[in-house]
Amino acid sequence: MATAYLFSLFVALFLLNVPIAIALALSATIVLALTMDFSLYMIVQRMFASLLSPTLMAIPAFVFAGVLMSRGGIAKYLIDCLRAWLGHLPGGLAVVTVLACAIFAAISGSSPATAAAIGAIMLPAMIDNGYPKRYAMGLVAAGGTLGILIPPSVTMVIFGVVAEESIGKLFMGGLVPGLLLASVLLASAVITAKRNNFGRGEKASWEERRRSTIKALPGAFLPFFILGSIYMGVVTPTEAAVLSVFYTIAVSTLIYKELKLKDIRPVFVESINISSMIFMIIAAAMIFAFFLTTNQIPNAVAAWISENNLNKYLFFLATNIMFFIMGTFLEAVAITLITLPILLPMIHHLGIDLIQFAVVMTVNMELAMITPPVGLNLFVVSAMAKDSLGNVVRGVLPFIVLMILMMVVFVVWPDISTYIPRVLMK
Repeated sequence: MATAYLFSLFVALFLLNVPIAIALALSATIVLALTMDFSLYMIVQRMFASLLSPTLMAIPAFVFAGVLMSRGGIAKYLIDCLRAWLGHLPGGLAVVTVLACAIFAAISGSSPATAAAIGAIMLPAMIDNGYPKRYAMGLVAAGGTLGILIPPSVTMVIFGVVAEESIGKLFMGGLVPGLLLASVLLASAVITAKRNNFGRGEKASWEERRRSTIKALPGAFLPFFILGSIYMGVVTPTEAAVLSVFYTIAVSTLIYKELKLKDIRPVFVESINISSMIFMIIAAAMIFAFFLTTNQIPNAVAAWISENNLNKYLFFLATNIMFFIMGTFLEAVAITLITLPILLPMIHHLGIDLIQFAVVMTVNMELAMITPPVGLNLFVVSAMAKDSLGNVVRGVLPFIVLMILMMVVFVVWPDISTYIPRVLMK
């Protein structure tokens, strides 16, 4: 009954346009006050404790690097290069958007940062070239989710810490599924463009392609710099995030010379706004998570799965439904920390490879980024496009269906995620 009160109160606050972080924290606090003995000190302590993880420090660094990329020329020249080669094709600008998201995902490791950096440039370009605004917003929101599947991925790092699995293996396990999901989004962009006769850009000359490629190379090297330093064991993902900031500053100021002194304040303001939004929701979600764990909701779900003697496919079905429901109101970090310790014994009992489960779970976390009411990417795109959250949700629905279908593929064929780690890291 208390759980029903919690969700009812949260929905009521959400419908009253209360900011999502406040709605999460306030609804959970009120219901906790009515149903158990607790102090506000406990709430504040849990909110701050949820933000003390060193892994989370990668988020503001990657967000800062993403904002620098968008303002310092790296994202612009990278997108110009992709547009020169692909912009004239059917769905060319949509293809450029997905490819740019995939490349940026290998830099930022964050879905909201990816959606913000690419959306700032490609949303106006797509709308100006005849793409429906709703479709453009949905594509940017869905493309941005690649940020937590294509390595480096903060979600994968947290999974590795909780499950005591090699983070290097998890990164390698996410590489092929991430590229495969990006390919599916690319194919859907081309098919949709041909079917609806969306506009396309002018075909660039070979000289323009040569110049744009040379111009984009310093920025395009950044993903190889980040991933290479992590895979060689030189730095941790958090250290790589900080290095990406310094590299981006160097390229933006010394090579492209587009980052001026007057740009520093707007860069900090935008980075702080995005990071604060993410961290406020994480902190508020942990109060929500505290209520769920106190009332043993995840334990009840896990017990139901165990008592019904499910095979691994039914287990995947049950956990995917659970993740999808939880993803509508909880952040990926909270879901991982709440459910994974409970599910690990059953994963081992059923003989499911941890790498495969990590990939499937991460796709669920991607869906959490674009499912209302707490989809972070939805809020980022809505704010950038200055449009209602409802329109963004309607635009992203077809991509949610595609991602669910790809998740089924990753469940049925585990080698997609396990082959490379098994061969390269025996």
